[in-house]
Amino acid sequence: MRVCSLFSGGKDSTYALHWAVLKGFSVTCLLTLRPRRADSWMFHYPNIEWTSYQAKALGVFQVIYETSGVKDLELEDLRKAFNEVKKKFGISGIVTGALLSDYQRMMINIIAHELGLRVYSPLWRKNQVNYLRDLYRHGFKFVLTSISTMGINPKLLGKVLTPSDIEELISAALKFGFNPALEGGEGETFVVDAPLFRERIVIDDGEVNRLDQYSWVYIIKSIHLEPKVLVE
Repeated sequence: MRVCSLFSGGKDSTYALHWAVLKGFSVTCLLTLRPRRADSWMFHYPNIEWTSYQAKALGVFQVIYETSGVKDLELEDLRKAFNEVKKKFGISGIVTGALLSDYQRMMINIIAHELGLRVYSPLWRKNQVNYLRDLYRHGFKFVLTSISTMGINPKLLGKVLTPSDIEELISAALKFGFNPALEGGEGETFVVDAPLFRERIVIDDGEVNRLDQYSWVYIIKSIHLEPKVLVE
């Protein structure tokens, strides 16, 4: 089946893409919705402009579609984007990294159904703690690019998370009551390496900005691709 993978550059959309390839889907393109507003209800905002490097590392064609980021209006943008990739690439399905957001999943499913597209959300309702640990075990490396909740250490921003960092995040989630996989908007991530990456991403420069008492963002300023070292 020919499918398009909704792609934000974060851990969830990257893992969903990974799942699709392993299941034998023909992923013809990545679809990235780039919102004009940071408070988009539907789409990832921090560092979205750097997803082009990830697409190059993956070797998959990327379609970037700008959206207003305004609730309801951005749904019409999504409809137009789905229709465009359906016509251009002949796809019959959409792959998403939805974990727990009923709003996002419902909106994607409704719009896709209207256009005759099937939706695959392989991460839906997965155990969040096990999922975080599995990501690292399966070779996914990612940095934390935003925080929007009490309890997450700002020192983790811009750092490629290690197993101990992931355990720290899980412990904080249990203590403060936020979603450990950050699906509720408590944080955002950016993948720098994954099993399907032909090259790894190196962040050369970035900046941490504090927005309010519990909100921080890591702005990537420059990155480059490096060949992956094969271990014999």
